[in-house]
Amino acid sequence: MSTIKLTTACLCLTLLMAGTTARAQVKIAFFAGGQATSAHYTISDTRQPTDHKYGVMAGFGAKVPFDNGFYFFPAVYYSLKGYKVSFNKPSFPPTEEAKNNNTTIHTIEVAPLFQVDLGKKPNHFFVRFGPSVDYAVSGKETFDTVSAGGQAGSVKRAMVFSFGDYGRFTAAGNLHLGYETQRGLMVYAYYGLGIGSMNNADYGPSILHRIAGVSVGWYFRTLKP
Repeated sequence: MSTIKLTTACLCLTLLMAGTTARAQVKIAFFAGGQATSAHYTISDTRQPTDHKYGVMAGFGAKVPFDNGFYFFPAVYYSLKGYKVSFNKPSFPPTEEAKNNNTTIHTIEVAPLFQVDLGKKPNHFFVRFGPSVDYAVSGKETFDTVSAGGQAGSVKRAMVFSFGDYGRFTAAGNLHLGYETQRGLMVYAYYGLGIGSMNNADYGPSILHRIAGVSVGWYFRTLKP
C-alpha cells in the first residue's frame, strides 16, 4: 500500500472511530518521552551502515472504550527523528558525491491505534498497536562529500522535500507495551517500524524509519456522553 493511500485510510479510520466519542466515556491523555531513531537504509537492495540519534516526542491521545477491555486510542504528536548513515554506493538524495549523512527531522504524526487492557483491575498492563502516518515539517542534513578530483568538503543544509527529493509523508507500524494506574498515570515502551520510504527520487535509496523509546503520560480529563 502506498504512503498516500495509507495516509487516507488512517485519517478516515480516525474520523470514523472518533464518532463513537458521542456515545462513550472518553479519557484524554497527554504524553511525552525520549526516543532513539535510525533508519533501514538500502541502495539497490544493498544495506548501508547506520547509527541512531536521540530525539523526543510529545502529544495527546484519547482512550475510547469499545467492549471488554478493547479501546480505540487515536493520537497526534510531535516526533523528532533522524538517522546517521555511511554510504558504500552513490545515493541521491542527498547527492551522489556524499560519503555519509546525518539528518534531523521535525515531524507531526497521526496514529489511529488500538489498545487492549490486560486485566480488569484499575492498575493494569496494556498493549497498543496500529499504523501511523507522519508529516515532515522541516529537516536538516549534514554530510561529507568527495568530488571527482578527490577534494573533500562538508555540507550543512535544509532538506529538500519534493516529488524528486525527500518525501514529506511516511508510514509506520507501531507497538506499545505499558502500564496504567487508577490515578491516571501511564508508562509505556514503544517501537515504530517504517513501512513507507522517505525517498521520492526515482532509483534512489529506500529510507525506512526505525524508532524505539519510552514515554510517560497522564489522563487529565474525562469526557462523558
